[in-house]
Amino acid sequence: MIFEKLRIRWLLRDEFESLALRRHFSQRWSIDVGLYSYGCFDPWRIGPRVRIQRYCSIARTARILDANHPIAAITTHPFLYEAQFGIVPQDRIDALWLTIEDDVWISHNATITPGCKFIGRGAIIGAGAVVTSDVEPYAIMAGVPARKLRARFDAPTIARLEASRWWEMDRTDLKALVEADPDFAFNPGQSAR
Repeated sequence: MIFEKLRIRWLLRDEFESLALRRHFSQRWSIDVGLYSYGCFDPWRIGPRVRIQRYCSIARTARILDANHPIAAITTHPFLYEAQFGIVPQDRIDALWLTIEDDVWISHNATITPGCKFIGRGAIIGAGAVVTSDVEPYAIMAGVPARKLRARFDAPTIARLEASRWWEMDRTDLKALVEADPDFAFNPGQSAR
């Protein structure tokens, strides 16, 4: 355990772009992380079977839960669903993958529960929110349970963002976009008007 924590700390030196860090998390914990995403390299907070795409910002206090304890058995204790304890011959929970699309911001103390299997591009999960179901792209979610407060942008702006596919850019291309069209980069809802 100590060796693993030291290894992760060493790999985190280049959290935004390290391919070795991304490979390690994918192979060891089934946590797939796209370039430039950060805050998600913690297998004790982020459950397995999570796909986090590019440019995501995840607070170090956010949690992503992979499965609920089964409630129909005589106990909710892991002895009855995890093979590692020697009671059951194989794991009994087979969690589905969660996909978090590009440019998602998951704020401090937010919790993503196993009922959520999709968070759309550009969504914001507010501080302390408990997300219990899928989140549409560009939604701003808050509360317990989380509810949509509003969309980040109007439909024409979302269409412009989607058409730009800016999240596929690397750092150099993103810098060029900011220099060439700062209005679009910093206020896309106003730049088209």
